[in-house]
This record gives sequence, C-alpha cells and structure tokens, in this order.
Amino acid sequence: TIAFAFVCHPSILPIYSELKDRSQKKMQMVSNISFFAMFVMYFLTAIFGYLTFYENVQSDLLHKYQSKDDILILTVRLAVIVAVILTVPVLFFTVRSSLFELAKKTKFNLCRHVLVTCLLLVIINLLVIFIPSMKDIFGVVGVTSANMLIFILPSSLYLKITSQDGDKGTQRIWAALFLGLGVLFSLVSIPLVIYDWACSSNSDEGH
Repeated sequence: TIAFAFVCHPSILPIYSELKDRSQKKMQMVSNISFFAMFVMYFLTAIFGYLTFYENVQSDLLHKYQSKDDILILTVRLAVIVAVILTVPVLFFTVRSSLFELAKKTKFNLCRHVLVTCLLLVIINLLVIFIPSMKDIFGVVGVTSANMLIFILPSSLYLKITSQDGDKGTQRIWAALFLGLGVLFSLVSIPLVIYDWACSSNSDEGH
C-alpha cells in the first residue's frame, strides 16, 4: 500500500512540460517536495484515522465522519472534491494522449477530443456506480497498473536498453532483482485481491 500510494508516473511528463526553464534538477526538486507532502498527508491521515476509530476504521476514512453540521468535516470533504477536480484533467490528458498515439491520431481534433473525454467520464461514472468501495478499485489498480509502472516496466526497459552495455553489470543485476520483486508482488497480490473479493461477497450474502 505504501508503494502504490505514490504512483505518479502518468503525471510526470505533463507536469515537466509545464515547468518554466525546465531541467532535470528542477524536476527532481518538484518530485522531492511532492513526495514529501504526500508522505506527510498519508502518514497523518493514517495515524489519526486509526487513533480515532481503532479497529472500526474503514477503507474510506471520511465514511466514518457522518456529521453534516461539523465545519471541519465539511471543509475536508470540500478539499477532497477540489483535489479530484484539479487532478482529473491532468490524468485525462495523459490517457487521451496515449490513446491518440496508439491510434496514430496526433493532430488535434476538437470533436475527437470531446468524444474521448465524454467516453472516459461515462466509464468512470459506471465504475463508481457499480463498484462503490474504493478499496476494490485501489486493489485492482495496485496489483495491475501500479505494479507494472513501479516495478516491472522500468526495470524491463532498463534491461532492454543496457543489453549491449557491458559496463552496467551491477545495475543490471539490481534491475533484474527489481523486476523479480515486481513479478513476486503480482503473484502474491492478485490472489489476495481475489480472495478479499470472495470474502466480501460471502459477508454481504450473509447479511
């Protein structure tokens, strides 16, 4: 969960392209600040969420705060909404660009742009309606795309690029170990997610 919480690879290139006087050093500074801020937010949320509810804490912490009159809770909900609103366009940009690259339709077309965006919104809304638990979504994303982005693809690409470089022996060993770790995570995590789904289904039927 800690590793999958920091999956930001799809946002790197759009953010880098928006930097003024962009360079590797400046992008590294942006990444360091962003990761540190994410760590602090995740850490504080996890600690205080557990200390508030202990074993009764839910996967979506805001579900435990049911008060509609508490200004602080309403402020937090508003902050989550604003964060989602500001994040979605960046992710949509990446998805659209990838789809257009695959279809070799790189020239901008407003109708196609709007159509793909609406289609993505429909798919996302259907997922939200039929999969109400964020835990299930994070589980699937974590064991599939997140694992590929964090472990498998970077190490595989590095091994491919340095296949003819004899001076990268040590780095290639580490990359191979990293690749093996990603495969191991997949082999362990996918059955656990399926098992969790089965247990959740049985629990719902029991109620």
